[in-house]
Amino acid sequence: MIEIGESGPFNTVQDLGRPGYRDIGVSASGAMDPLAVRIGNILVGNDEDAAVIEVQTFPFSLRFERRTVFAATGADGHLSLDGSELISWCAHTAEPGQVLELKQPPRLARSYISLGGGLDIPVVMGSRSTSLRGGFGGNAGRPLAKGDRIAVGEDQQISMLPAAGLAVVEPAVAMGEVFPAPVDGILPIRALPAGEHDLFAKDGEAFWSQTWRISSRSDRTGYRLSGEPITPTASIEMRSHGVVPGVIQVPPGGEPIVQMSDANTAGGYPKIAGVIECDLWRLGQARIGARLKFVRSTHAQARAVEQAVARYVEDVRQTSGMVKRALKAMA
Repeated sequence: MIEIGESGPFNTVQDLGRPGYRDIGVSASGAMDPLAVRIGNILVGNDEDAAVIEVQTFPFSLRFERRTVFAATGADGHLSLDGSELISWCAHTAEPGQVLELKQPPRLARSYISLGGGLDIPVVMGSRSTSLRGGFGGNAGRPLAKGDRIAVGEDQQISMLPAAGLAVVEPAVAMGEVFPAPVDGILPIRALPAGEHDLFAKDGEAFWSQTWRISSRSDRTGYRLSGEPITPTASIEMRSHGVVPGVIQVPPGGEPIVQMSDANTAGGYPKIAGVIECDLWRLGQARIGARLKFVRSTHAQARAVEQAVARYVEDVRQTSGMVKRALKAMA
């Protein structure tokens, strides 16, 4: 069991989402940075899709009521346990009564807290993720608040952790060649041309060439981008059709909207592009006001990135498992 101490208005329980219900109007929800969730869960010995805490408003704190293995991934929130600083992207052990605190990260938007055994809350439609708009899943369909007590599942690997913890190199560093760093503060996000791309002049040049800024009107449903408006070369009427996270729509005002984890299930705006799936975690970590530029990609390039991420995740899994097996053998 854990008890929430300090928490902001948008911190929720998330996992990797609830696919398969978009046809009845239920968005997948899930973590904005699924890669951080997968790595955190591997570190603490969970299945990759175990429920975690997504922290996007800081400071945040919780108290452990039993001995627990935990890891904080994603944004580095100056992690501390009873005031002692810890590193992120590392599995640690907390004792009963100890307090974990996260402060405002210097960069990136969201931190994830994975707990050995996972958060033991009801599964709704195949997932423990919180749907704030629907008011279900997670912590009774609402954000976490001070005093909330959440059960944690049984941890089978609590004794299989080195005294100094078990750390990995975070994805942005380990895969620096795959995920280029921002240039002059501008984050490159790869995308593929979408269904209505040809409706925009000069092969969508105005979309691909300019730098966009994430508007303050953005949330987990979608990122609204501010910049020089773009419009189709001719008026078009479209029936509403299915959309998924990563789809970039252009409403009449001409400023694009990128569908995110709580994406709408349908929409009728023209689609100019779609963010490749493996870049969605980078977008999910971009803060309000961040600048980004879309890089035109191909399916082959997107597939190559996907394979690189799969290798990284497998390397983490294999290394983590090897260390834990060695410790078990020496016990």
